[in-house]
Amino acid sequence: MTEKKIIAVVGATGAQGGGLAHAILNEPHGAFAVRALTRNVNSDKAKELAKLGAEVVAADIDHATSLKLAFDGVYGVYCVTFFWEHCLPEKEMFQAAVMAQAAKNAGVKHVIWSTLEDTRKWVPIRDNRMPTIMDKYKVPHFDGKGASNEAFRQIGVPTTYFLTSLYWENFIYLGMGHAKSPDGTLAITLPTGDKRLPGIAAEDIGKCAFGIFKRGVEFIGRTVGIAGGHLTGVQMASALSKALGRKVTYNDVPPDVYRGLDLPAARDLGNMFQFIRDFETDFCAARDVELSRTLNPALLSFDAWLDKNKDRIPLE
Repeated sequence: MTEKKIIAVVGATGAQGGGLAHAILNEPHGAFAVRALTRNVNSDKAKELAKLGAEVVAADIDHATSLKLAFDGVYGVYCVTFFWEHCLPEKEMFQAAVMAQAAKNAGVKHVIWSTLEDTRKWVPIRDNRMPTIMDKYKVPHFDGKGASNEAFRQIGVPTTYFLTSLYWENFIYLGMGHAKSPDGTLAITLPTGDKRLPGIAAEDIGKCAFGIFKRGVEFIGRTVGIAGGHLTGVQMASALSKALGRKVTYNDVPPDVYRGLDLPAARDLGNMFQFIRDFETDFCAARDVELSRTLNPALLSFDAWLDKNKDRIPLE
């Protein structure tokens, strides 16, 4: 029997890593096995992965020593960071460098690095089109990841640079939006004008990543962006209305208004949406729906995702 190629999955109990771990486990007779990396091997999600057949290993991306064992003998590694736990781009960059060096030391054949654009390449720090945050970032949760691409290049790791899209699950966990009319009409509030917003089902991120690992060297050294669809605010509101059986409108606001909302990280998110709006052509072109479907034939459209998840969306 041919020995399986092991994929070490950082954050295997999270949205991205969990999707990849389950995609591998759903092909028990395939060519790959999963080593699920997590800080807490006793969590319910870690125990579930072990029950399904994953090798569950304790690992902390802040510490190179823990990654030495975690990456030992693996074919591939899925690398992801967790900005919203700490909101520090510098910490993300440190963690990315730690993972890149550990992958190099272990002789890993293929790394997928979950990254995003460094928006400062489009909007320099001294550009006043959007405010600067923390003195040196425009969109902190993008910029730290984008800047970290260079760590993988400089260290010489065979890497696919993997651009993700907005999770449609945000409609579940972050609610419908931030405005409600007196007549009870629901609204999604975004500062994106009539521009398209790439989105994807969280589970499809891992499935697309698995497709990249399956195709191997074809994607090493390349940037691959994924999306389940590119929709305007009006299109999303229309799809939500149809799925929920309740009127949902699109409330377009200026970025400055969005940045002033009483939301966690409103300035960061306001800048993000403005970046997507102002550079829609580049942002959407980098996230190819058809390529995503070749990597993951089960890719969900927004309508299909709503059909599966409409009952989970809070209406009040």
